[in-house]
Amino acid sequence: MKRNRFALFAAFALWTGVASAQAPVSGDAQKGKELYLKYSCYACHSYDGHGGAGPRLVPLAMTATRFTAYVHNPRRMPPYTDKVLTDAQLADLFAYIKSMPASPPAGEIPLLKRIMEAAKH
Repeated sequence: MKRNRFALFAAFALWTGVASAQAPVSGDAQKGKELYLKYSCYACHSYDGHGGAGPRLVPLAMTATRFTAYVHNPRRMPPYTDKVLTDAQLADLFAYIKSMPASPPAGEIPLLKRIMEAAKH
């Protein structure tokens, strides 16, 4: 029984990417920034990648391979097939997104900090 639970956990971890080591980002972040602007990624994901109409990109919790596969065949955004964005261009875009700073924790944002403090009282 323990073996089955371990095998199930290992399969889940591999599927979600938890157990896989993150390969170094090989794209050019500057070229990725140009693509991010050119293809209006900011319109849904905002200029800082923290979301808007589309989901938050930062921090991006997937590998470059999964990112490329998703952008080519997405569930909730327009598809950017390899005729639109090549794998090399998506590597650049991935490098740019990975270079974006993460948002601070809610407790460090002054307005949210005041709201959280006021809610305690």
